[in-house]
Amino acid sequence: IPMALLRKINQVLLFLLIVTLCGILYKKVHKGTVVKAEADDDAETAEDVEEEIPVVICAAAGRMGATMAAINSIYSNTDANIVFYVVGLRNTLTRIRKWIEHSKLREINFKIVEFNPVVLKGKIRPDSSRPELLQPLNFVRFYLPLLIHQHEKVIYLDDDVIVQGDIQELYDTTLALGHAAAFSDDCDLPSAQDIDRLVGLQNTYMGYLDYRKKTIKDLGISPSTCSFNPGVIVANMTEWKHQRITKQLEKWMQKNVEENLYSSSLGGGVATSPMLIVFHGKYSTINPLWHIRHLGWNPDARYSEHFLQEAKLLHWNGRHKPWDFPSVHNDLWESWFVPDPAGIFKLNHNS
Repeated sequence: IPMALLRKINQVLLFLLIVTLCGILYKKVHKGTVVKAEADDDAETAEDVEEEIPVVICAAAGRMGATMAAINSIYSNTDANIVFYVVGLRNTLTRIRKWIEHSKLREINFKIVEFNPVVLKGKIRPDSSRPELLQPLNFVRFYLPLLIHQHEKVIYLDDDVIVQGDIQELYDTTLALGHAAAFSDDCDLPSAQDIDRLVGLQNTYMGYLDYRKKTIKDLGISPSTCSFNPGVIVANMTEWKHQRITKQLEKWMQKNVEENLYSSSLGGGVATSPMLIVFHGKYSTINPLWHIRHLGWNPDARYSEHFLQEAKLLHWNGRHKPWDFPSVHNDLWESWFVPDPAGIFKLNHNS
């Protein structure tokens, strides 16, 4: 074979080798880029999941408008990724969905959860003084890990609240090691002049537990211990399950059925008392501005406008609800109200 031809063949082979090497190199680099991009996507997804803030709130048949106003206020005041767990009894689930999907709330990320009151069988003592406190949904807060599964930290809110701050702040509440929940202390109340108008307000264990009963005395808890309000809870689900909090609460519900241990006519009733016992000395505290309460205590007791503006969360606990008459500061509540698409829930502001 002539020398010139051999040289030509060598050149072609060399060229093909170079092309092949380039191809292999390109593939490797490209594959690395794709894998990295996918890894970035995964990292992003993990981050998103981590940043989801679960908020549990109940929607009771006669006061669903409260739940919707609370949800509206939370959603409107944050950029955080909230998922609302709206808990109801079976016969209200369709109505909850309709209210959300046929109103301005249709943008929210939500799950509707059915609460089956059969779990409460034999655990509630009939009480004629405030029958509304025996509503099954009042006890949803006892069963958080059974209703919410994939979250480590959860916020629980009563329905008669309005949130004026960014819920991310409340979610960022630090829970001390070994604590399953954080609450707002009843001794962290506003200034003395406001307290004077809240006559008869309970802020110690004596207002909730019947200290004449041996079972209560044997707990060794001083009656003057500051109580807390479980209408706003930041909970750690891992600790809750580890400490079997739900089982402990059920035990104290059953004991009450047998021995009538709680002064439900005096205090905030049957849901608070078992929590005061189970969490005694074992809870973290929420910033007081994240639970400004007793707005439903007395229709003649008003807070100062400046104080209300500073508040991050307002709670109308007590008999006087802001959608009823008489009530105070209902203008603040009404600004978040979402009208009922079915026209069933109506505001009552006339005497």
